[in-house]
Amino acid sequence: MSDDPKDAAIPAQSTAPSAPAAQETPAAPETPVAHGDTLLRVEGLQKHFPIRKGLFKRQVGAVQAVDGLSFEVRAGETLGVVGESGCGKSTMGRLITRLLEPTGGSVEFEGRDITHLSTGAMRKMRRDVQMIFQDPYSSLNPRHTIGTIVGAPFRLQGVKPEGGVKAEVQALLERVGLNPEHYNRYPHEFSGGQRQRIGIARALALKPKLVVADEPVSALDVSIQAQVVNLLDDLQDELGLTYVIIAHDLSVIRHVSDRIAVMYLGKIVELADRKTLYATPGHPYTSALLSAVPVPDPRRKGHGNRRLLHGDVPSPIAPPSGCRFHTRCWKATASCATIEPPLIQLGTGQKVACHHPEHGPDQLPGDAPLVEPGGTVTLSETKAEAAPVAEAEAAPEAKPEAAPEAQTGTTTEAKPEAASVAQPEPEAEPPTEAAAETKPEAAATAPETADKADAAPAPDTAPDAAARDEAARDEAARDEAGPEGK
Repeated sequence: MSDDPKDAAIPAQSTAPSAPAAQETPAAPETPVAHGDTLLRVEGLQKHFPIRKGLFKRQVGAVQAVDGLSFEVRAGETLGVVGESGCGKSTMGRLITRLLEPTGGSVEFEGRDITHLSTGAMRKMRRDVQMIFQDPYSSLNPRHTIGTIVGAPFRLQGVKPEGGVKAEVQALLERVGLNPEHYNRYPHEFSGGQRQRIGIARALALKPKLVVADEPVSALDVSIQAQVVNLLDDLQDELGLTYVIIAHDLSVIRHVSDRIAVMYLGKIVELADRKTLYATPGHPYTSALLSAVPVPDPRRKGHGNRRLLHGDVPSPIAPPSGCRFHTRCWKATASCATIEPPLIQLGTGQKVACHHPEHGPDQLPGDAPLVEPGGTVTLSETKAEAAPVAEAEAAPEAKPEAAPEAQTGTTTEAKPEAASVAQPEPEAEPPTEAAAETKPEAAATAPETADKADAAPAPDTAPDAAARDEAARDEAARDEAGPEGK
């Protein structure tokens, strides 16, 4: 009887590891062979962080960081993800690498659903999916040497490279532009750009198929940014990598990406190839982002339409109904506040989630515009548009001045009396040519004196105003006549 349990146990242990190995090894090399096929597929991905309060920590709400993302990443391409801070870009990157557990949706890698894989099953997937973290100062253990940090993936996966781990780590350091002699140094002995290169070397240690870079150059200087971006491009050409790059800088995304996804408040509002998105953006939010990019040309200053978005991004705890951008959109209608727009195909290689796209047919023609207090977005004026606006602002200022004239009776009486007195000349002065020329000028000064009477703090009587006007007119006539008039 002792032999039966042994015989039963030995086949159970031998067949368990051999069966998955026989199933996984042929499936892995099939899909990556075809360049351009779908490597990563995401459908309805969600991540809601619960908000708990009270003694029993009951859930009273949730932060909807990612809410219904759907996209694909092809083998060998670079997908760029842009958006404002807090829109869920970094959370999305951690979800597709399974550093966070999704709340809903599915993630497929090479046709295999990895949404809810166990820790042991995900350990094997880590060889093919790696991540470059945003902060190069906090992503490296300060107590470990560079050789230990870069060589950690080999020890965790049980991989023994040819020539040893040390030789492979030194080759990786040289590939990312570092000196192989830095093997025994610590992270505090390197600059920010060098630390980011160490993080890149660690991510490439096991030759992954997909690399998610979470803002890899945001904490670096401009000159160092160019070096790291060029390094990523060279490594992609050399190793055939597939990138998902998350960044704020639109110029960096334009340089490295094949396709670009624009996120707003946990959702993708536009997904298009690089040339189409920068030439003809379909979503109003994308248009506002591109208009904010500074143009390094003084001759083009003031020649573009800048769309200024007022207000902040709504809270992901209670996002707006309908289109989540309608509270800041200048094209919002009544349907935008109630109906959520789907991500539809607007053109070749361009998908937009908008009822009223910028460069495309209106999905809801004739819809009434949405009027919300403080929720609209104004279009900033260029130099050519500033003049009509200045005239419109000056017009209301003239109306209040004319209103008091119609209300006060003193000014209406003073104007005809001043005009009638302006016609005859004083009897003591002979009618000369100079005096004749002063008549129209005296008549012209009558409205000015009437305006002065209107501007006085206390209203004067009609005789006093007429006497003051006559004295001013005589003084002006003497100055114009000169010695002959006197």
